[in-house]
Amino acid sequence: MKSLSCIAVLFLLALTLPLAIASDPSPLQDFCVGVNSPASGVFVNGKFCKDPRIVNADDFFSSVLNRPGNVSNAVGSNVTTVNVDNLGGLNTLGISLVRIDYAPNGQNPPHTHPRATEILVVQQGTLLVGFVSSNQDGNRLFAKTLNVGDVFVFPEGLIHFQFNLGRTPAVAIAALSSQNAGVITIANTVFGSNPAIDPNVLARAFQMDANVIRDLQNRF
Repeated sequence: MKSLSCIAVLFLLALTLPLAIASDPSPLQDFCVGVNSPASGVFVNGKFCKDPRIVNADDFFSSVLNRPGNVSNAVGSNVTTVNVDNLGGLNTLGISLVRIDYAPNGQNPPHTHPRATEILVVQQGTLLVGFVSSNQDGNRLFAKTLNVGDVFVFPEGLIHFQFNLGRTPAVAIAALSSQNAGVITIANTVFGSNPAIDPNVLARAFQMDANVIRDLQNRF
C-alpha cells in the first residue's frame, strides 16, 4: 500500500514539476531592480537588486520601442529588445518585450527562444508567421497570414519565423514569458558557429555536398 502511495506522489510530481519550471521563478518581493554592482544588494536571477529605498520610476521605464529599427541588413528586419539587460525593473518579473521592424519582403528568420513563449501582435503591414512542432509531433508547420491587430503565439523552444508579405514596411510587437528569453537563429547557429562545425557532419545531416556547406559557412 505504501509503495502505491509513493508511486502516486511521484506521478503527481512528474505532472506538476514541469509547470513549476515552465517560466522564470516567481519573485518573493514587490520588485528587484537589476544592477551590475553588488553594493547594497542581493543576487537574484542573475542580477544584484538595487537598494529598494533608491528605486524610482525610471527603473521601470524605457522609450527604446518608440524608434524604428534599422532594417538595412541581409534579412531585412530588426529586433529591438526590452529585457532585464536594458531595463533593470524587469528583474524577477518573468516578462520582456520586443519591437520587430520589417522591410518589404523582410523576415525575422527561423529561430527559437529557449526560455520563453512568445505572443505577437501586428501593428503595421501583413505578415506570414508560423512555427514548426517537434520531431515527436511530426515537424508540423502551423502558419497564418496576419493583418493589423491580429495575434499569434509561438510556443516555448519551437522554431518560428515571420515574413513581411507586403510592399511596404511592417511592424510587430511581441511579449515573451521571460526576463531574458534568449534567441537561437537557426542559420547563424548551424552555419556560423565558432569554431565551425565540420562540413562533413552538416553535409550528411542536410544531405548536401560538403562544398555547398562550406559556401554557406563562408556566408555566416
